Amino acid sequence: MSVDRDSVRQATALVVDDSPPMRKMIVFALSRIPGLMLVEADDGVDALRKLAGATFDLIITDINMPILDGLKLVKRLRADERYQDVPIIIITTEGAAEDRQRALALGANAYITKPIRAGEVIALVRKILAGEERGA
Repeated sequence: MSVDRDSVRQATALVVDDSPPMRKMIVFALSRIPGLMLVEADDGVDALRKLAGATFDLIITDINMPILDGLKLVKRLRADERYQDVPIIIITTEGAAEDRQRALALGANAYITKPIRAGEVIALVRKILAGEERGA
């Protein structure tokens, strides 16, 4: 995937969050990156359905969701050959060091606590898609 300073060449990201306002805020922020297509999922189960029917270059997920939370989603994706190397960003209210360590140990590439700053998320996504960021 070729990436220049301001845009991403045909990358697709899946944004998973059970809170519609938070999901919309993340999508709105990331829509500022030209060339990045965004797909939304209501929760981990919805994410698995969407992942079964398409491929994604990046997954952004919350932790606290009903039925299948973000950590279980990360664990399942890392066990799936198709998604072992796809970057995963956790965006969550869980700010404890142990939560961060657990998410990164399960295979997340980056961990951001809410409230988010749009500029920070945009910069991180650009770096990850350019292959410059691991384990933030």
